Amino acid sequence: MGGSNATASKGVAGMILAALIGVPLVVYLLIKLFTSGMATNLTSTTMTNEAVSARLQPVGAVKIVEGGAPGSRSGKSVFEGICISCHGAGLAGAPKFGDAAAWGPRIAQGYDTLVKHALGGFKAMPAKGGAADLTDDEVKRAVAYMGNAGGAKFEEPKVAGAAAGAAVDPNTKGKEIYASTCVACHGSGAAGAPKFGDKAAWAPRLKDGVDAAIAIGVKGLNAMPPKGGYSGSDDEFKAAATYMINNSK
Repeated sequence: MGGSNATASKGVAGMILAALIGVPLVVYLLIKLFTSGMATNLTSTTMTNEAVSARLQPVGAVKIVEGGAPGSRSGKSVFEGICISCHGAGLAGAPKFGDAAAWGPRIAQGYDTLVKHALGGFKAMPAKGGAADLTDDEVKRAVAYMGNAGGAKFEEPKVAGAAAGAAVDPNTKGKEIYASTCVACHGSGAAGAPKFGDKAAWAPRLKDGVDAAIAIGVKGLNAMPPKGGYSGSDDEFKAAATYMINNSK
């Protein structure tokens, strides 16, 4: 009898121990089962399509493109507000801004093909870079702006209603364009650009005359893209160049 009671006691103790260990284990496994997949690891090299979308979509969803009324925004403005999220660093296979080697094969496809990809989406890039509020012309301007920074000679679509051949006042429009675009390099002398107001730096650029210097600026030279990346007309760019030159002679 004593042996039987001892065996029974051990059996009960074993059941209690198993319950103490097993119940928490079951609860833990259930929690893992129902919460698996809820976290998104943005650094994983095996991200799902949903994870990629989670990484890319918020950029286009929350960014606000500044620079004017809808339809009037420049390629530079659209790039800085939307496209830079991927093209700024070359993420998700996007050709990096200003990287001629990366843009070369794309430019070879032609402007129309690049625009088609940008408008409808291509590989990891959503349609219009995820910014559905952009007009087609604004997307086209962004494509031209980025392509030109990579060595292309694309022409951005003009803003509807802009007066063709309107006179430009160098003292007003030129100053405005300098403050919004040219100052990025000429304000500090970055990337070899002659610094605003530095007569010694500007003198070699003006040795062949003002018109020759402006013509070089329109085409682009070395690290400087055509018109310094400015998306407006040649006359407006000339106003900006004249403004800088007049303040550096």
